[in-house]
Amino acid sequence: MNKTPHVLIETSLGNITLELFLDKAPITVKNFLKYVDNNLFNGSSIFRIVTDENAGQAEDANAKINVIQAGLPPEHPKLLAGIVHESTRETGIKHLDGTISMARFEPGTADGSFFICINDQPELNYGGKRYDDGLGFAAFGQITQGREILEKIYQKAEKQEYLNNQISIDSIKRY
Repeated sequence: MNKTPHVLIETSLGNITLELFLDKAPITVKNFLKYVDNNLFNGSSIFRIVTDENAGQAEDANAKINVIQAGLPPEHPKLLAGIVHESTRETGIKHLDGTISMARFEPGTADGSFFICINDQPELNYGGKRYDDGLGFAAFGQITQGREILEKIYQKAEKQEYLNNQISIDSIKRY
C-alpha cells in the first residue's frame, strides 16, 4: 500500500492541509502531485468562488454548488495534458464538506484546476445534475486542518463567480 500523501496549501489568508486518497483515486492524485512536485501551483490563485447567490451564471450550470476553485485557470500556459476521469462511482469518494476535487469541462479534461467543497455537494457526485453528462467530478482528498481558513476564503466571494480580487496561493507542497 502506498503512503498517504499530505499537502499544505499556503494562501494569503492562511494555510490549509489536505490528505490525498492515492489508493482510491490514483490517476487524479498523481496528476495533482505532478503539479505540486514541479511547483506549478506556486504563485497561482484562488480565482473562483461559487455561492448560492452567484451560482448558475455558467451555461452548463444545472445545479447550484458552493465551492472555492484554485490552481491554474483554463488556457494557462503551464497546464499539463488532461487526465482520465475517475468518477465518484469508481472511487467511492463523495463531495462532502472540505473535499478536494478536480475541475473539468468534458470527461478527460481535468488538469491543473481544482476545487474544495463548502458543505456537502451531492450534485458533483456521479449521477449529480451539475453537468448534463451525469458523470460528476473526480474527488481525491479531504481537508485535515484549516477548515476555518476555507471559510475565511469563502467569505471573499463576489457578485460574480470569477474573482476580480483573486486570493494568492504562495505554494502547495507535500509535508
